[in-house]
Amino acid sequence: MTSATTDILTRLERYYDAVPRSIARAEDFGPLTLFVRTGAGHPYYARPTSGWSGAPATAADVERVRARQRELGVPEAFEWVPETTPGLRRTLEETGLATQERPLMLLEDDGLAPPPNSLVRLLTADDPALSGALAVPYLAFADLGTAVGQAGPAELAAVIEARKAEGDGSVERVADRIRAGRSVVAAAVEDGVVLCAGQHLPVGTATEIVGVGTLPSARRRGLAVAVTAELAADARAHGIATVFLTATDDAVARVYARAGFRRIGTAMEAAAE
Repeated sequence: MTSATTDILTRLERYYDAVPRSIARAEDFGPLTLFVRTGAGHPYYARPTSGWSGAPATAADVERVRARQRELGVPEAFEWVPETTPGLRRTLEETGLATQERPLMLLEDDGLAPPPNSLVRLLTADDPALSGALAVPYLAFADLGTAVGQAGPAELAAVIEARKAEGDGSVERVADRIRAGRSVVAAAVEDGVVLCAGQHLPVGTATEIVGVGTLPSARRRGLAVAVTAELAADARAHGIATVFLTATDDAVARVYARAGFRRIGTAMEAAAE
Protein backbone atom coordinates (compact mmCIF):
# COMPACT_ATOMS: atom_id res chain seq x y z
CA MET A 1 0.00 0.00 0.00
CA THR A 2 1.47 3.35 -1.04
CA SER A 3 1.89 6.28 1.32
CA ALA A 4 -0.72 8.20 -0.70
CA THR A 5 -3.27 5.42 -0.17
CA THR A 6 -2.40 5.26 3.52
CA ASP A 7 -3.00 9.01 3.79
CA ILE A 8 -6.38 8.69 2.06
CA LEU A 9 -7.45 5.82 4.31
CA THR A 10 -6.46 7.86 7.36
CA ARG A 11 -8.68 10.69 6.12
CA LEU A 12 -11.53 8.23 5.64
CA GLU A 13 -11.15 7.01 9.21
CA ARG A 14 -11.56 10.59 10.45
CA TYR A 15 -14.63 10.96 8.24
CA TYR A 16 -16.17 7.69 9.44
CA ASP A 17 -15.75 8.90 13.02
CA ALA A 18 -17.17 12.37 12.35
CA VAL A 19 -20.21 11.72 10.17
CA PRO A 20 -22.47 9.95 12.71
CA ARG A 21 -21.82 12.48 15.48
CA SER A 22 -24.40 15.02 14.29
CA ILE A 23 -27.23 12.55 15.04
CA ALA A 24 -25.64 9.96 17.33
CA ARG A 25 -23.70 9.78 20.57
CA ALA A 26 -20.38 7.94 20.72
CA GLU A 27 -19.93 5.35 23.50
CA ASP A 28 -16.30 4.52 24.34
CA PHE A 29 -15.21 0.86 24.44
CA GLY A 30 -11.47 1.44 24.21
CA PRO A 31 -10.39 0.22 20.77
CA LEU A 32 -14.02 0.27 19.60
CA THR A 33 -16.59 3.07 19.49
CA LEU A 34 -20.32 2.41 19.40
CA PHE A 35 -22.45 5.07 17.73
CA VAL A 36 -25.97 5.23 19.18
CA ARG A 37 -28.54 7.18 17.20
CA THR A 38 -30.24 9.84 19.32
CA GLY A 39 -33.39 10.16 17.20
CA ALA A 40 -35.50 8.19 14.77
CA GLY A 41 -33.92 6.49 11.76
CA HIS A 42 -31.70 3.58 10.86
CA PRO A 43 -29.46 2.53 13.77
CA TYR A 44 -25.70 2.95 13.59
CA TYR A 45 -22.89 0.46 14.30
CA ALA A 46 -19.58 0.09 16.11
CA ARG A 47 -16.25 1.01 14.48
CA PRO A 48 -12.58 1.01 15.43
CA THR A 49 -11.87 4.03 17.60
CA SER A 50 -10.36 6.82 15.53
CA GLY A 51 -6.74 7.51 16.43
CA TRP A 52 -6.56 4.54 18.83
CA SER A 53 -2.93 3.73 19.70
CA GLY A 54 -3.47 1.05 22.32
CA ALA A 55 -3.78 -2.70 22.01
CA PRO A 56 -6.00 -4.09 19.23
CA ALA A 57 -9.58 -5.05 20.02
CA THR A 58 -10.01 -8.46 21.60
CA ALA A 59 -12.95 -10.84 21.53
CA ALA A 60 -13.80 -9.60 25.03
CA ASP A 61 -13.97 -6.01 23.72
CA VAL A 62 -16.29 -7.13 20.93
CA GLU A 63 -18.52 -9.02 23.35
CA ARG A 64 -18.85 -5.92 25.56
CA VAL A 65 -20.02 -3.90 22.56
CA ARG A 66 -22.43 -6.64 21.46
CA ALA A 67 -23.90 -6.83 24.95
CA ARG A 68 -24.51 -3.09 24.88
CA GLN A 69 -26.12 -3.34 21.43
CA ARG A 70 -28.46 -6.04 22.69
CA GLU A 71 -29.28 -3.89 25.71
CA LEU A 72 -30.15 -1.00 23.39
CA GLY A 73 -32.15 -3.23 21.06
CA VAL A 74 -30.06 -2.33 18.00
CA PRO A 75 -28.35 -4.65 15.49
CA GLU A 76 -25.07 -6.23 16.54
CA ALA A 77 -23.23 -4.57 13.67
CA PHE A 78 -19.65 -3.47 13.06
CA GLU A 79 -18.02 -1.63 10.13
CA TRP A 80 -14.33 -1.11 9.41
CA VAL A 81 -11.60 -0.97 6.76
CA PRO A 82 -9.25 -3.98 7.01
CA GLU A 83 -6.37 -2.14 5.37
CA THR A 84 -6.48 0.20 8.39
CA THR A 85 -7.48 -2.31 11.10
CA PRO A 86 -6.19 -5.62 9.70
CA GLY A 87 -6.77 -7.95 12.66
CA LEU A 88 -10.38 -7.05 13.41
CA ARG A 89 -12.02 -9.47 10.98
CA ARG A 90 -10.59 -12.53 12.70
CA THR A 91 -11.54 -11.17 16.12
CA LEU A 92 -15.12 -10.50 15.07
CA GLU A 93 -15.45 -13.89 13.44
CA GLU A 94 -14.14 -15.52 16.62
CA THR A 95 -17.24 -14.18 18.39
CA GLY A 96 -19.54 -15.73 15.80
CA LEU A 97 -20.27 -12.68 13.66
CA ALA A 98 -20.67 -13.09 9.90
CA THR A 99 -18.52 -10.76 7.79
CA GLN A 100 -18.94 -9.32 4.32
CA GLU A 101 -16.56 -7.28 2.18
CA ARG A 102 -17.31 -4.65 -0.43
CA PRO A 103 -15.13 -2.54 -2.77
CA LEU A 104 -14.12 0.84 -1.30
CA MET A 105 -13.65 3.36 -4.13
CA LEU A 106 -12.20 6.86 -4.46
CA LEU A 107 -12.94 9.45 -7.15
CA GLU A 108 -9.86 10.11 -9.28
CA ASP A 109 -8.79 13.69 -9.90
CA ASP A 110 -9.67 13.28 -13.58
CA GLY A 111 -13.01 11.59 -12.89
CA LEU A 112 -16.53 12.72 -13.78
CA ALA A 113 -16.24 11.39 -17.32
CA PRO A 114 -19.98 10.79 -17.96
CA PRO A 115 -21.77 13.67 -19.72
CA PRO A 116 -24.68 15.39 -17.95
CA ASN A 117 -28.02 13.60 -18.05
CA SER A 118 -31.10 15.79 -18.56
CA LEU A 119 -33.15 13.61 -16.19
CA VAL A 120 -30.82 14.16 -13.23
CA ARG A 121 -31.04 17.07 -10.83
CA LEU A 122 -30.14 18.00 -7.27
CA LEU A 123 -33.18 18.12 -5.00
CA THR A 124 -34.06 20.94 -2.65
CA ALA A 125 -35.58 20.32 0.77
CA ASP A 126 -39.08 20.98 -0.56
CA ASP A 127 -38.73 19.16 -3.88
CA PRO A 128 -41.79 16.93 -4.46
CA ALA A 129 -39.46 14.21 -5.77
CA LEU A 130 -37.74 13.82 -2.38
CA SER A 131 -40.12 11.13 -1.10
CA GLY A 132 -39.52 9.08 -4.23
CA ALA A 133 -35.77 9.59 -4.01
CA LEU A 134 -35.75 8.14 -0.50
CA ALA A 135 -38.04 5.24 -1.46
CA VAL A 136 -36.20 4.04 -4.59
CA PRO A 137 -33.29 2.43 -2.68
CA TYR A 138 -35.72 0.15 -0.81
CA LEU A 139 -36.72 -1.43 -4.11
CA ALA A 140 -33.22 -1.31 -5.58
CA PHE A 141 -31.53 -3.05 -2.66
CA ALA A 142 -34.31 -5.61 -2.33
CA ASP A 143 -33.40 -6.77 -5.86
CA LEU A 144 -29.62 -6.52 -6.00
CA GLY A 145 -27.62 -6.64 -9.20
CA THR A 146 -27.52 -4.75 -12.45
CA ALA A 147 -30.08 -6.75 -14.45
CA VAL A 148 -33.42 -5.17 -15.33
CA GLY A 149 -36.04 -6.20 -12.77
CA GLN A 150 -39.80 -6.16 -12.32
CA ALA A 151 -40.38 -3.43 -9.73
CA GLY A 152 -41.42 -0.19 -11.41
CA PRO A 153 -43.47 2.98 -10.85
CA ALA A 154 -46.46 1.19 -9.31
CA GLU A 155 -44.28 -0.54 -6.73
CA LEU A 156 -42.47 2.72 -6.01
CA ALA A 157 -45.77 4.52 -5.39
CA ALA A 158 -46.80 1.74 -3.00
CA VAL A 159 -43.54 2.07 -1.03
CA ILE A 160 -43.96 5.86 -0.80
CA GLU A 161 -47.51 5.49 0.51
CA ALA A 162 -46.54 2.75 2.97
CA ARG A 163 -43.70 4.84 4.40
CA LYS A 164 -46.03 7.82 4.68
CA ALA A 165 -48.66 5.71 6.47
CA GLU A 166 -46.05 4.40 8.88
CA GLY A 167 -45.03 7.97 9.71
CA ASP A 168 -41.34 7.13 9.44
CA GLY A 169 -40.42 10.82 9.12
CA SER A 170 -37.48 10.18 6.79
CA VAL A 171 -38.49 12.88 4.31
CA GLU A 172 -38.60 15.51 7.05
CA ARG A 173 -35.27 14.34 8.51
CA VAL A 174 -33.48 14.41 5.18
CA ALA A 175 -35.07 17.76 4.29
CA ASP A 176 -33.64 19.18 7.52
CA ARG A 177 -30.23 17.72 6.63
CA ILE A 178 -30.40 19.29 3.17
CA ARG A 179 -31.15 22.69 4.71
CA ALA A 180 -28.24 22.25 7.13
CA GLY A 181 -25.85 21.22 4.35
CA ARG A 182 -25.27 17.75 5.79
CA SER A 183 -26.95 15.86 2.93
CA VAL A 184 -27.11 16.44 -0.82
CA VAL A 185 -29.66 14.40 -2.79
CA ALA A 186 -29.66 13.83 -6.54
CA ALA A 187 -32.32 12.01 -8.54
CA ALA A 188 -33.17 11.01 -12.08
CA VAL A 189 -36.81 11.97 -12.59
CA GLU A 190 -38.91 11.15 -15.65
CA ASP A 191 -42.56 12.13 -15.98
CA GLY A 192 -42.67 12.78 -12.25
CA VAL A 193 -41.31 9.33 -11.33
CA VAL A 194 -37.96 8.96 -9.58
CA LEU A 195 -35.99 6.31 -11.47
CA CYS A 196 -32.71 6.56 -9.57
CA ALA A 197 -31.42 8.50 -6.58
CA GLY A 198 -28.54 8.83 -4.16
CA GLN A 199 -26.93 11.16 -1.63
CA HIS A 200 -23.58 12.47 -0.54
CA LEU A 201 -22.86 13.42 3.06
CA PRO A 202 -20.22 16.16 3.33
CA VAL A 203 -18.09 16.63 6.42
CA GLY A 204 -15.28 19.14 5.98
CA THR A 205 -13.26 18.28 2.90
CA ALA A 206 -14.55 14.70 2.54
CA THR A 207 -17.85 13.16 1.52
CA GLU A 208 -19.28 9.70 0.97
CA ILE A 209 -21.74 8.97 -1.81
CA VAL A 210 -24.35 6.63 -0.37
CA GLY A 211 -27.61 4.90 -1.20
CA VAL A 212 -27.41 5.15 -4.98
CA GLY A 213 -30.21 2.89 -6.20
CA THR A 214 -32.08 2.48 -9.47
CA LEU A 215 -35.68 1.38 -9.83
CA PRO A 216 -35.22 -2.21 -11.08
CA SER A 217 -37.37 -1.68 -14.18
CA ALA A 218 -35.21 1.35 -15.15
CA ARG A 219 -31.81 -0.37 -15.01
CA ARG A 220 -29.35 -0.51 -17.91
CA ARG A 221 -29.94 3.16 -18.80
CA GLY A 222 -26.81 4.58 -17.17
CA LEU A 223 -28.82 6.35 -14.47
CA ALA A 224 -26.71 5.22 -11.50
CA VAL A 225 -23.59 6.55 -13.21
CA ALA A 226 -25.36 9.82 -14.03
CA VAL A 227 -26.63 10.31 -10.46
CA THR A 228 -23.21 9.43 -9.03
CA ALA A 229 -21.50 11.87 -11.38
CA GLU A 230 -23.97 14.63 -10.43
CA LEU A 231 -23.25 14.09 -6.73
CA ALA A 232 -19.51 13.97 -7.30
CA ALA A 233 -19.62 17.14 -9.40
CA ASP A 234 -21.52 18.93 -6.63
CA ALA A 235 -18.94 17.82 -4.09
CA ARG A 236 -16.07 19.02 -6.27
CA ALA A 237 -17.86 22.34 -6.93
CA HIS A 238 -17.96 22.90 -3.16
CA GLY A 239 -14.26 22.25 -2.70
CA ILE A 240 -14.51 18.71 -1.37
CA ALA A 241 -11.24 16.93 -2.17
CA THR A 242 -12.03 13.40 -0.98
CA VAL A 243 -15.07 11.81 -2.63
CA PHE A 244 -15.58 8.10 -2.00
CA LEU A 245 -18.19 5.34 -1.96
CA THR A 246 -18.69 1.68 -1.21
CA ALA A 247 -19.92 -0.53 -4.05
CA THR A 248 -22.28 -3.43 -3.37
CA ASP A 249 -20.04 -5.88 -5.25
CA ASP A 250 -17.49 -6.09 -8.06
CA ALA A 251 -20.15 -5.82 -10.79
CA VAL A 252 -21.46 -2.58 -9.31
CA ALA A 253 -17.87 -1.37 -8.82
CA ARG A 254 -17.37 -1.64 -12.57
CA VAL A 255 -20.35 0.69 -13.03
CA TYR A 256 -18.83 3.27 -10.69
CA ALA A 257 -15.49 2.96 -12.48
CA ARG A 258 -17.22 4.54 -15.48
CA ALA A 259 -17.82 7.63 -13.32
CA GLY A 260 -14.11 7.92 -12.50
CA PHE A 261 -13.84 5.90 -9.28
CA ARG A 262 -11.04 3.41 -8.54
CA ARG A 263 -10.78 0.81 -5.82
CA ILE A 264 -8.48 1.78 -2.94
CA GLY A 265 -9.46 -0.76 -0.31
CA THR A 266 -12.23 -2.79 1.25
CA ALA A 267 -15.22 -1.84 3.36
CA MET A 268 -16.07 -4.60 5.81
CA GLU A 269 -19.31 -5.26 7.65
CA ALA A 270 -19.98 -7.77 10.41
CA ALA A 271 -23.33 -8.70 11.91
CA ALA A 272 -25.00 -11.37 14.00
CA GLU A 273 -26.65 -14.05 11.89
